[in-house]
Amino acid sequence: MTGTAAQTDSDRKLGPGQMVLVVGPSGAGKDTLLNALKERLADDPRFRFATRQITRPADGATETHIPISEADYDEAVAAGRFALAWRAHGLGYILPPELDDVIKAGGTVIANGSRHALPDALEKYQNPLVLLITAPKAVLADRLAARGRESREEIERRLDRTQFEMPEIPNLVSIENTGTIEEALDKILKKLT
Repeated sequence: MTGTAAQTDSDRKLGPGQMVLVVGPSGAGKDTLLNALKERLADDPRFRFATRQITRPADGATETHIPISEADYDEAVAAGRFALAWRAHGLGYILPPELDDVIKAGGTVIANGSRHALPDALEKYQNPLVLLITAPKAVLADRLAARGRESREEIERRLDRTQFEMPEIPNLVSIENTGTIEEALDKILKKLT
């Protein structure tokens, strides 16, 4: 070829910034780590933390999110008004489209994600990073029991259903969240900076 190089898959994907999806089973401490990370990086303009739109009401007991109706979710997905969208646990989730502008400008977006969003994220972004937050089953059970939302039997059933097998994913970082928050944050920050 003369004058221009062939366009690769990587060139067609959204970048040069990075989409970071935090995933893991209930009770692994994703929200705790995300909140601590957000506080730690508050003054660093390279990082933007996503607020998800979710088809459930805001109740103060779950993560801060923007509640949307099923109809609004369906309309946004049909119109392509999202950075990422997926369904899990009977709910619809949207990462808003303006996050793609952050990535195009070279910034890093950090979002509470889902295994269900990974195929689309890997297809769409040049530099996806998946942070898998895990903990042993006994630790997950204790953390879920401390929330007081489910009986011990319901927790056991939930954990029996939780097979957090991850497909072969490039740029997957697994963090066992059994130490201090600071220890987990240090591991995450080494991957982000």
